[in-house]
Amino acid sequence: MNTSLQPAGLPIAAVERDTGLAKDTLRVWERRYGFPQPDRDANGERVYPLVQVDKLRLLRRLIDQGLRPAKIIPLELQALTALLDEIGKPRDEGDPERSAQFAAILKFVRLHLHEDLRRSLQQLLMKLGLQRFVCEVVAPLNQLVGDAWLRGELEVPEEHLYTEQIQNILRASIGAHPSPRSGRPVVMLTTFPEEQHALGLLMVEAAITPEGACCVSLGTQTPLEDIRNAASDGRFDIVALSFSSAYPTRQAIEGLRRLRAGLPEQVSLWAGGSAVHGAARKLPGITVFESIDTLPAALAAWRTGAGLNQP
Repeated sequence: MNTSLQPAGLPIAAVERDTGLAKDTLRVWERRYGFPQPDRDANGERVYPLVQVDKLRLLRRLIDQGLRPAKIIPLELQALTALLDEIGKPRDEGDPERSAQFAAILKFVRLHLHEDLRRSLQQLLMKLGLQRFVCEVVAPLNQLVGDAWLRGELEVPEEHLYTEQIQNILRASIGAHPSPRSGRPVVMLTTFPEEQHALGLLMVEAAITPEGACCVSLGTQTPLEDIRNAASDGRFDIVALSFSSAYPTRQAIEGLRRLRAGLPEQVSLWAGGSAVHGAARKLPGITVFESIDTLPAALAAWRTGAGLNQP
């Protein structure tokens, strides 16, 4: 067989594993920004040249730092590398004890020390409680893991290890809290199609469950029409959506506007995550969260507006 006629590169599934970018995201970028530009194999399947895969790795690292796809996708590889060097410097943490704890956790992630990682996270959870653990540990750790990825100190398997451990711990701790079936508000948690990241949803649930909110998670990638239908039957007070840095901001804004227009007026719409940071002015009638620690106050404000004084 003459393999010289076969395009050199990686299939889309391998690119997804290598870069951490979802297949749907790659297709959206191809359609919207003209990059990547995959070849096609004999069966018509996408094959990504290795130089494009290198650029995709850099793009993922930069997007994880809050940069917008539309701004950086047009840049050449050299410019992306320079930008990476500029913003990927280690940060100076203010609390030496917490910095040491975080450094140890990152070491456990790097070395695949599952039990040490789980034990360290569990100890911090027990010491701080669920809400403080999410705000003071998970949120900054997510940023530090992103920084380590940015500097090339962590690869996709290590990032997945960290995310899986955090999700397991949050699920277990949320499950240990009594669920007030008749509690208000009743909050639907989900993401739009093409958004596969569930950690943001768990962080929201962990922040408001101790406040007595009744959270119902639909998981990730729920079609907009299904969200609208589920929220229109009177069971939900709030629809809360999470958008990771890999999700196209314009797509998030357009989808949120359509969803807001289709929801009953009495159903509140909340949105948070890197993809919608700074987008509040473009989203009238929608509460946009810049930080996870503002959720309890927003919950209290909702109850006041609904005439509910107690959770």
